[in-house]
Amino acid sequence: MRLKTKLVVSATGLTFAIVLILSALFVSELLRQRIEQTAAANDVLAHEVWLMTRQAVETGLRAQPPLDKTDAAFQTAVTNALQSNQPLIDGMNMVVRYSPTVQDVTVTDAHGLTLVSTDPDTSDQQSLSRMSLQSVQAGSIASQMKMVFGQPRVLDIVQVLDRNGKPFLTVHVGVRSTFLRASYEPWLKDALIFALLAAFAAMVAAGLLANVALQPIEVISRKLESLTTAARDALPPPREKDSGNDAVVRVSKTIDRLGEQIRSTEAGYTALQANLAQMLDTLRDGVLLFTADDRAVMVSDAVAYFLNTSESELVGKQLEEIFEPGTALGAAVLRAFAGGRQVSAEGVSLEDGRQVQISLDRIDDGLGGSSKMGTLLTLRDTESALQLGQELEVARRLGAIGRLTAGVGHEVKNPINAMVVHLELLRSKLASGDASGLVGAQRHVDILAGEMQRLDRVVQTLADFSRPMELHLREHDLRKVVRAVTELTAAEMLENQVEVIVLAPTDPLVVRVDAELVRQALLNLMLNGMQAMPSGGKMRVVIRREHSFAVVEIADEGEGIPPELLPRIFELYFTTKAKGSGIGLAMTYRILQMHGGAMDVRSNADARSPDRGTTFTLRLPLATGAGVEGRKAFAAETGHQGMGERV
Repeated sequence: MRLKTKLVVSATGLTFAIVLILSALFVSELLRQRIEQTAAANDVLAHEVWLMTRQAVETGLRAQPPLDKTDAAFQTAVTNALQSNQPLIDGMNMVVRYSPTVQDVTVTDAHGLTLVSTDPDTSDQQSLSRMSLQSVQAGSIASQMKMVFGQPRVLDIVQVLDRNGKPFLTVHVGVRSTFLRASYEPWLKDALIFALLAAFAAMVAAGLLANVALQPIEVISRKLESLTTAARDALPPPREKDSGNDAVVRVSKTIDRLGEQIRSTEAGYTALQANLAQMLDTLRDGVLLFTADDRAVMVSDAVAYFLNTSESELVGKQLEEIFEPGTALGAAVLRAFAGGRQVSAEGVSLEDGRQVQISLDRIDDGLGGSSKMGTLLTLRDTESALQLGQELEVARRLGAIGRLTAGVGHEVKNPINAMVVHLELLRSKLASGDASGLVGAQRHVDILAGEMQRLDRVVQTLADFSRPMELHLREHDLRKVVRAVTELTAAEMLENQVEVIVLAPTDPLVVRVDAELVRQALLNLMLNGMQAMPSGGKMRVVIRREHSFAVVEIADEGEGIPPELLPRIFELYFTTKAKGSGIGLAMTYRILQMHGGAMDVRSNADARSPDRGTTFTLRLPLATGAGVEGRKAFAAETGHQGMGERV
């Protein structure tokens, strides 16, 4: 078989396999989504029956109260109230009649005895144990397929009605697996047919494209052979005896010869390639490309961070015009240029305390001579690189927490419910024993019940934090968002003797965000700053534009954060406050990440320092397409805001 034929067959087979795998994943994910939709819809129906049950009990007990205060009389009154409430019975029958997947609806007491049911044969009978639909929803694709298309069974959706903190009545909505199969089969067949057709079409298209793509191989072979011939003093390249008429083999041999020639000239560019790869790895490096006469021809945006001058003003200037010898950075760069050698990551301490590394790469003509074509200068802020690494670490931790907490609620809820049931049985047994020996045991039982309720609150908090947020993105003037938060906290700030100073530009800063979530993030930071100044003080809120980002700085004069605690402040449940929850900063960081922004923090906890306090810096991407007309519209709507507003 010719190599060309092998390539066509391989490309076709690989494309078919990939499309088939993707189609299987598509169908399985579609099935999972349908099961989730069914579970959500039936859970709503179960909750409606739960509301009708509670209303029926309340109405019935008011109309016909228990004959005495015993549990038996109360249970009898509740049973009569449920069985005589026609709206409840009609509502349960309506759920069965109009829901395509529900088989029955039942209300049982705390002991599993059926009180009201759409199936008259189960009245006054013990309810059967059923598998939960939520467990099927959380299971694997294989288990979901087996449950829906396997042996018929009834899945259960449960809503519990509590009385005095204990299970009292339970609403069961039974979902028949055969009903699910009947509901899912039509669209599942359509999806399978579509997937098979797509796989077949992709296979045919891949075969045709591969065959067409290899047609020009003869032309490529002749071009390559001419290149190798010119490079070897017009001597024709050797023709391999076993290549025959297979153009692919001839091209492969010719490419091998060209590869040898290219590798001989590649070594001179290795250092430059490594430097360019390093530049692409981090966008915070400042890069300047100088010609042989030391004139800047390329300047990256990040250079403005080091020189406080925009890149457009630096292009075309001489080296001495850009770097002043009186500054630490300028002296180091000029010294490196004057030395005429390569410089790799040489450290320089700037006047403001920042640590910068400079790298210098000489670009020659590639012919082995000593002539210089240009010089590449790279400036790197080591502190920014460290901050970026810390941000990535925090993001990784928050992502791990999200994955960890996603299943905590389901895994812990079931043991809690089981323990509550067993505690109720234990109370019943203890109540009939000797009172003198049971006082201590009863106290421990109450403590266990309280601890389980506390654990339930923790689980609910974890589930709320890990639940995905739905963003409602719209264009807003960031100044207006900040002003809304300062107005909201003005009274509380005044009460705590905190003066808020807002510094904002006159032009609007248009960002595309969920304003409610951004207000929540700003509110968390401002309240944290206020709580850090128990004796009052000043809080500065600075709004500015920084390249393609809108920046908000919130600085307080509080006690500061110790350096050993700074890496942990964004961890969920970590707090140093006596009554803090440890959720606010983690939620704020999550909100910024969801908007494609970032957050930095600087803090000084030295009581002797005049700059004591904490500064949080929020960065949000500016809205794309918000040009002059958009800024004018926002300015007309929000009005001009000066640079010294005090709250």
